[in-house]
Amino acid sequence: MAKFIEEFKEFAFKGNVMDMAVGVIIGGAFGKIVSSIVGDLIMPLVAAAWSVNVADLKIELKPGIPEVTDPATGEVVKEAVEAVTWNYGAFCQNVLDFFIIAICLFFIVKAIAKASALRKKKEAEEAAAAPEPEPTKEEVLLTEIRDLLKEKK
Repeated sequence: MAKFIEEFKEFAFKGNVMDMAVGVIIGGAFGKIVSSIVGDLIMPLVAAAWSVNVADLKIELKPGIPEVTDPATGEVVKEAVEAVTWNYGAFCQNVLDFFIIAICLFFIVKAIAKASALRKKKEAEEAAAAPEPEPTKEEVLLTEIRDLLKEKK
């Protein structure tokens, strides 16, 4: 049992697992923001332009049956049955959410890649421009010894 716990700790607290957990949490929050953008900002504009709320679009496959009550007693004689509908509007809403999230992630990844390339370029320029460090006293002494040994041959 102790070995299992040790292996689990090693797995759970590795950098990659923790990074992934943070990414999933941030991704969930980002998804809520994008869903709000779509649902609260974009879709009302689409509804105003088309005079219809896309999320409410549906086709009724089987009509519903209203509740039947006995007029004399007021008791329910037959329970209501909801209509069976094909809610393609909700699907369209989710597809639009997906595309907006994909576009946002594309721009974020592109910006991060560009920033990373700029940082690497700057580091390379700084490394090329930096003068070589002067050799230490030990290196100078060893170089002199090497040169003296070469002269003796």
